[in-house]
Amino acid sequence: MITVKAPGKLYIAGEYAVVETGYPSIIVALDQFVTVEISRSKSYGSIVSKQYRDDSVLWRRQGDQMILDNRDNTFNYIISAIRLTEQYAQSLGRPMELYDLKVNSDLDSPNGKKYGLGSSAAVTVATVKALCQFYQLPLTKSQLFKLAAIAHLDVQGNGSLGDIAASVYGGWIAYRSFDRNWLIAARNQQTLTQLVNQPWPHLKITQLTPPKNLQLIIGWTGSPASTSHLVDKVAIQKSRQHQVYAQFLQDSKNCLEGLIRGFKDGSLDAIKAGIKKNREILQGLADFTHVPIETPTLKKMCDIAVEHTAAAKSSGAGGGDCGIVIIDKHTNVDSMIERWKQNGITRLSLRVHPVIDLNKE
Repeated sequence: MITVKAPGKLYIAGEYAVVETGYPSIIVALDQFVTVEISRSKSYGSIVSKQYRDDSVLWRRQGDQMILDNRDNTFNYIISAIRLTEQYAQSLGRPMELYDLKVNSDLDSPNGKKYGLGSSAAVTVATVKALCQFYQLPLTKSQLFKLAAIAHLDVQGNGSLGDIAASVYGGWIAYRSFDRNWLIAARNQQTLTQLVNQPWPHLKITQLTPPKNLQLIIGWTGSPASTSHLVDKVAIQKSRQHQVYAQFLQDSKNCLEGLIRGFKDGSLDAIKAGIKKNREILQGLADFTHVPIETPTLKKMCDIAVEHTAAAKSSGAGGGDCGIVIIDKHTNVDSMIERWKQNGITRLSLRVHPVIDLNKE
């Protein structure tokens, strides 16, 4: 039995701009996980998730191909991760085997609502990681990121893949996305082994160390949002308003570079100022795209936090899900949390997951 886990994530800053090649963002990995167990099987393999008890998948081998017995399933990211990792394993000369794969996730609420913690990315990373252990494939963080990114992109078709980076690397990271058009072309010209062993244009993942007095608090609105749909809506508007969108990208880049300097300098004041500025930039984006990034509940959450000397903003695509608060850890937040409760906002008891050591995870 092989057991691996991958943490969820939250975007701290740089949302929407990060889907463009080379634009910076800051993301944090959290101590809630997707866990994948894998064990050898004989006649049929299976994929089972506690989240989808009535919808397990059975599969068999036909030569080296994985043949699914039920066509409509909720395991698209897992299946994509399996197909890609097995392609990689075969390129390294590994014979294909049957196995049972079990998935469990902490990343949704007990009643099944999504918190927006990147469960699809975490399950993709955990599945690739488990299979690489199962087939005894050597694996660096860079290779794991690239395999999981390709598998995830095959299903979702858009996004920055920053959530994959957070699940692979852990801790706080600065992330700049790679050129997806290059990847599409390169997949037609190169082997998978060549792809995962070379630098990807514009991709940059850097670990950040937060100041010791920084406290991250996460509020949840209770209302899930679809990242891919919101990103699609912004994409439609950007094609109609090139100049305004170009200014948004430049403003976001300037803001994020200042934020990243704040981390490097250990300055909580600079980080709080950057979070405040990024919130304003995202409000500008919402105004010209008519995409509801900061819902009334998210706005209330942020405004209450600001009244308590914090910096706050929506996290990720917005439209619901979570908001993040950056505050000095010596500040009493009881009054803020109580006012959140009165407005239907839940504080999630999440902490930052430390930097990941692949040899220990």
